[in-house]
Amino acid sequence: MSVSDSLSDRIDRVAKRYNREYSGEAVDLPDEVEAMPLFREWATGKLQQRIASPFWEIVKPKKNQRCLDLGCGVSFLIYPWTSWQALFYGRDISSVACAALKSRAPQLNSKLFKSVTKGGAHHLDDYEDDFFDLVISTGVSCYYPLDYWERVINSVRRVLKPGGQFIFDAIDPDSELAEDWAILETYLGAEVFLEPLTEWEKLVRSTRTSRLRTQAGELFTLYGARW
Repeated sequence: MSVSDSLSDRIDRVAKRYNREYSGEAVDLPDEVEAMPLFREWATGKLQQRIASPFWEIVKPKKNQRCLDLGCGVSFLIYPWTSWQALFYGRDISSVACAALKSRAPQLNSKLFKSVTKGGAHHLDDYEDDFFDLVISTGVSCYYPLDYWERVINSVRRVLKPGGQFIFDAIDPDSELAEDWAILETYLGAEVFLEPLTEWEKLVRSTRTSRLRTQAGELFTLYGARW
């Protein structure tokens, strides 16, 4: 299998995992997995609330800023974009999430919701150079190896305006939740990479970022990079 085929296969598996979740499909898991406290939190929706990364605490979207959310899911429907008055552009590999946004987001606010496209975070040819003030990507980096995320960063840098910022998160493998969460995600259909945070920081610094901010969470650590 070639590198491109391997990446396509991984993206497809992650997409299927989230299509099932957004569609509300039941997942048949082993009894020992369903007995995990983390599974019970996931099944009731409490886990996502607990581990979601508050990217706005690093950089809050501002009025009329163009913001791209990579791996957006249904972000526009659940985060306060209308309060921020920022212009939302989304991209996700889940066809179910994209369809939900296209159907419901214009009804919520057609002026702020600009578009959502289906595809990976590494392929941003749909967008012009120096177009966005802010690019966000939370909850998705853990599904891919570091060399893939290097491609993502290079693509993000092209579409960011000078002085714009990239906010993303990475799983902290030393977190008490990390191992059980990785097991759960594997059974849900998407293997995760537990890379040391030092390797993430080394990667970002190798791109000659002029500024790197961090904020630790219970499972993920947020990063804010500017070039």
